Amino acid sequence: MELQVIDASEQFFQLRDEWNTLLESSGSNCVFLAHEWLSTWWKHLGEGRRLSIFTVRDNGQLAGVLPLSERPAQFTRMTPRVLEFLGSGVIGSDYLDVIAERGRESEVVAAFAEHLNGRRLMLQLSQLRSGSCIASLLGDQLQRYGWPVASVKQNICPYIDLRGHTWESYLSTVGANLRKNVNRYIRNVSKHFDMRLLRAQSKADAQIALDAVIELHRKRWKEVGTSEAFQSDPVVAFHREFVDLAAERGWLRILVLYLNGAPAAALYGLLYRQVFYFYQSGFDPAYSRHSVGVATMAFSIQAAIEDGADEYDFLHGDEEYKFHWTNSTRDLGRLEIYPPHAAASIYRHAIRLNRAARRMARRVLTYRSAASPASGV
Repeated sequence: MELQVIDASEQFFQLRDEWNTLLESSGSNCVFLAHEWLSTWWKHLGEGRRLSIFTVRDNGQLAGVLPLSERPAQFTRMTPRVLEFLGSGVIGSDYLDVIAERGRESEVVAAFAEHLNGRRLMLQLSQLRSGSCIASLLGDQLQRYGWPVASVKQNICPYIDLRGHTWESYLSTVGANLRKNVNRYIRNVSKHFDMRLLRAQSKADAQIALDAVIELHRKRWKEVGTSEAFQSDPVVAFHREFVDLAAERGWLRILVLYLNGAPAAALYGLLYRQVFYFYQSGFDPAYSRHSVGVATMAFSIQAAIEDGADEYDFLHGDEEYKFHWTNSTRDLGRLEIYPPHAAASIYRHAIRLNRAARRMARRVLTYRSAASPASGV
């Protein structure tokens, strides 16, 4: 096998067709590993990292991709240089992993491990599907070279198994209160308003629908706090480019609920290989008493079933509302893999200090918030 490290953006962008063909044949296939998602992330959210994508070829045929970038040392946060997945950070990429031709995972990962053993940089591989990711093989291979490996649980992803379900049969599986209320909310909204539901899938509708998601998400969070979604120009630029690409590929599924001609709720979803990914949503608090957010979620699940989805994935986060719709979850984890030399203990110590400092900062902020007198008192 021939290994190459891609460190130039143009080379990365030219890989799209080969990359996606390999992804289709890989056990790690998901929308957040698609070339469109990761290359758009690199263009808008690379944040000073260095591109470091490993590829292996067999007789010229792409057989594996390890989609990494190198994050520079952050001395103020006491962290060293680290190799991490493309797509890491606030954008919310779940199920990141090694991409390898199905059945050849071990030999592909062995080639990556041999090269990494020579580079001696720490790896921090986040948002892995715990128990069923190819990256765990990479950890095993590097352990044979003497690299210490730590596994950390990060989060959970609630999901609905939709196989064999109609909307009516799925609804019969949820709690009686939700089942009764969903039907009531939908009836009441259509009774009191001129209701229209836009299902944006084409490029012609993509930007208008995204505008509605961003506006309604910001309105919703203005009432209750802050959200990292859509809070910076680079993040918004990422989504503006990506939704057009997703529409071209047939993945885009944004729902916008209009009441009397005004957007009241919106849900940003993606349909990829029979999985509906619920990415983000928002609603106008002026319509809260009509439960437009719940109604739009119901419409999206119904649409996913109509589209032939086998699964509705809520992605990472244990927010209470997700468990109104399902009790099924899967874990997300992170692998921390340290080079086997004297600096490895320094790496681990620096990361522990950094995390301890952040925990202390959160406790101080919580204490100050609790100790401050309430406004107007």
